[in-house]
Amino acid sequence: MSPSTDSLTIDSAAAASLQPTPSDDHQTRRFADFETMGEALDYAAGGLRGLNFHDARGRLARPYPYSELRSDALAMAHRLIAHGIKPGDRIALVAETSAEFAALFFGAIYAGAWPVPLPLPTSFGGRGAYVDQLEVQLKSCDAKLLFYPPDVAAMGDEAAARQSVEGLAWDGFAALPYSEGALPKASGDDIAYLQYSSGSTRFPHGVAVTHHALLNNLAAHSHGMHVQPGDRCVSWLPWYHDMGLVGCLLSPVANQVSADYLKTEDFARRPLAWLDLISRNPGTTLSYSPTFGYEICSRRVSTQTHPADRFDLSRWRVAGNGADMIRPDVMQRFVDTFAEAGFKASAFLPSYGLAEATLAVSIMPPGEGIIVELVEEAQLSGGESRKDRPQRWRAIVNCGKPARDMAIEIRDEAGNILPERQIGKVWCTGPSLMVGYFRDEESTAACMADGWLDTGDMGYISDGYIYIVGRAKDMIIINGKNHWPQDIEWAVEQLPGFKPGDIAAFAITPPGGEETPAVLVHCRTSDPAERRRLHGEIRERVRAITGMQCIVELIPPRTLPRTSSGKLSRSKARNLYLSGDIQPYDLAA
Repeated sequence: MSPSTDSLTIDSAAAASLQPTPSDDHQTRRFADFETMGEALDYAAGGLRGLNFHDARGRLARPYPYSELRSDALAMAHRLIAHGIKPGDRIALVAETSAEFAALFFGAIYAGAWPVPLPLPTSFGGRGAYVDQLEVQLKSCDAKLLFYPPDVAAMGDEAAARQSVEGLAWDGFAALPYSEGALPKASGDDIAYLQYSSGSTRFPHGVAVTHHALLNNLAAHSHGMHVQPGDRCVSWLPWYHDMGLVGCLLSPVANQVSADYLKTEDFARRPLAWLDLISRNPGTTLSYSPTFGYEICSRRVSTQTHPADRFDLSRWRVAGNGADMIRPDVMQRFVDTFAEAGFKASAFLPSYGLAEATLAVSIMPPGEGIIVELVEEAQLSGGESRKDRPQRWRAIVNCGKPARDMAIEIRDEAGNILPERQIGKVWCTGPSLMVGYFRDEESTAACMADGWLDTGDMGYISDGYIYIVGRAKDMIIINGKNHWPQDIEWAVEQLPGFKPGDIAAFAITPPGGEETPAVLVHCRTSDPAERRRLHGEIRERVRAITGMQCIVELIPPRTLPRTSSGKLSRSKARNLYLSGDIQPYDLAA
């Protein structure tokens, strides 16, 4: 494998001499029409495009043509086989955004093994929580090997030792013996990889995806986004999440698109480096982000700054949005902030998907932008509007039409198909559905029936477009009435000093009491009197929304947990609160 530039400590002169892989070359583009992902990389390697890794300031640190990726991956495959790896073995990989991870991921595929991307450490929970998470996932996938970048070696070794799994750093494995034997021949029905969804890590669900399912979904990406000459992918999304791995690594390979990467942690520290990278991009641009990515960029621009002086976003053709509830107010703020830098509102491309469907379930046709429908709160709660009560409306974002080869139905609790504009469970079917959860027939049967997948989301269809309302499991049901946590959280966010991600709403049952809403709120003031004032104001705001009293807890900033994709995890917040791991401020102090 080529020498690592993982530290990204190249000097300015060296950086200036590097050239990114081109957006276009002589190669005829094929839209993921391959039997296996190995064949897709074989074809991409015949051109000049590839992956490009950038440092924290967005400067090119390592161009990595697909031809070099293929050469390194084949070498990794031969070393895996020499190390005793057999087809179907699981190879766990801590998913750092690096050439080393990409080579080992494809090396596992060439060896017939199943690569299993695992998360990097996050700021929440500390060392112990991360080691515990790795241990649980290693046990779930029954891994033969765990690979990790050198800077997490101590934690990787500890987790591997707990499960009697061999742990190796990137550079250590590259020095192991090499076998010259023939590589196994894969088929489209073989498992391509195992993907852990971004939900609970205590009871992980390993999503098993075949080559056929993967490539079908990757073809849907290229057709849905109308991939065209000059297109180029720019991403900071983590490779242990489906949108980052499938949408921004595997899709560029299978559709022969050059891609430019910032590490996720570098984006977190310097989010505007993402827009700098797009501005310097020589081609038209495809780039995705959850809502919070657009939000943080808008907030980082000073009111005294003119975005046009720093950014050129005029070539940003597809600004994808997904992986979380899409907030139209956040999207509009981004447009207002960056319109003078050339950003067009029509570039927004909402979509909907989940790991159990490989990734994409629906995609907005390019150029249509953000479209919303206003839905009355009573409809969202499963009731009817009443003239004796004020009406409250929520803007629901259009998430597009079913992706290529995908079908969507809205069903009630009894499984009956609902007509347009009636809210119910979102079910989907198509060739890209998972085989099932790895070694978990009970959980698989709970969400799959007759070739259809219960997504666990609630939504409705209007004129052939899908609108997502929220997660069924997040719904707060009090006295038979449904309340969406997003509505409660949004209401609190409207108070001065709060922003998206500061609030988590869920239901709890206090000892000897009835189920009631609980609202955890990040509090940034240390003044006791101000905390008490905020507490009362929040209680009144939530009471106005739900019509009932609730438990409000003020908690320290950066306390609420996130999923691997950066989304607020309400279920984990609830568990941490009930277990005492989230300690609210004492308002009596």
